[in-house]
Parts: sequence; C-alpha cells; structure tokens
Amino acid sequence: MLAVGRINKLFGVGGEVSLTLYANFPDNFKAEEQPLFTYVNSLVVPLFCDSFSRRGASGAVAAFADIDTPKRAELIIGNEIFVEAESDEESDEFTFEELLGFSVRIGRMKGEIVDFYDNEFNPLFEIELKGKRYLVPAVEEFIAAIDFDARTMKLVLPEGLID
Repeated sequence: MLAVGRINKLFGVGGEVSLTLYANFPDNFKAEEQPLFTYVNSLVVPLFCDSFSRRGASGAVAAFADIDTPKRAELIIGNEIFVEAESDEESDEFTFEELLGFSVRIGRMKGEIVDFYDNEFNPLFEIELKGKRYLVPAVEEFIAAIDFDARTMKLVLPEGLID
C-alpha cells in the first residue's frame, strides 16, 4: 500500500472530511472504482467514496460510505490514507513521506513521526516523544531498521540531538 494523503478535519455535517493529498496521489484515481484505505486500531479499513472532489493541487473533500455522521468521521481524523500499489513487485525503495504515522523508537523512547519537511539540503522528520515535538534530520545514516508491515522504525541518533 502506498501512503497518498491524510484526513485533516470535518467538512460539513454529514461526515464529510477534508483531505491533504501528497504529491504521489494518483492523478488517475477513480473514486467510484477503487477505495482508499486507512488504519483503525492497527487494522486496514477500506474507505469507499460516496463523493470525492479535488480542491487545488493538494486538497480534496470526500464523503465515505458508512461514515455519515461527524462522530463517525472523528474516528479517522488525522489518519493517513493509502491506495493499493500499482505494481505487484515489492521494492526496497521508499520515500520519507511514506514513513509519516510510523511508530518510532529512539533508544528506550517511543514516539511517532508526525510530519516530514522536504528540504533538499536538510530534510527533517518531526517526531513526537512524550508530548514534545522534535525535528530530527531525515537521513538514512540514522535509520537502524524499518518494518513496513508493523509501521515501525528504529532510529539511532547522536548523543545530545534529543534531550
């Protein structure tokens, strides 16, 4: 599965939601033919679109079947959305954006990757640990292990980078 966006907030009173679409969101996405997916309690859940309309290059508004109230929609607010990867081949290549939402372990501390800042000179992960957010260089040298199935990543950082 390929991470292609994030569910931001409610949009309307019928359970509609506002989405941020990543640059890799497929231009040929057909809402009536293919579902989006998200994780709820570590389970993959298909989201069948009743309606989907793009708003600019990186936004959209969607209404999903079975999510017809704001209360139900709140269960998926903040979640990443995915599409099935087009290729059957597994690739060892990934983008740092695909790691958004992954659990992260740094030594004995556990947290989550909440954002990624793509700067060609200094790309950064924003990591939340114990309620505080830290910016950490997104470089392969600091990544000790990634488990895409479990959505976890282990980082080994130089001393003093996170206090």
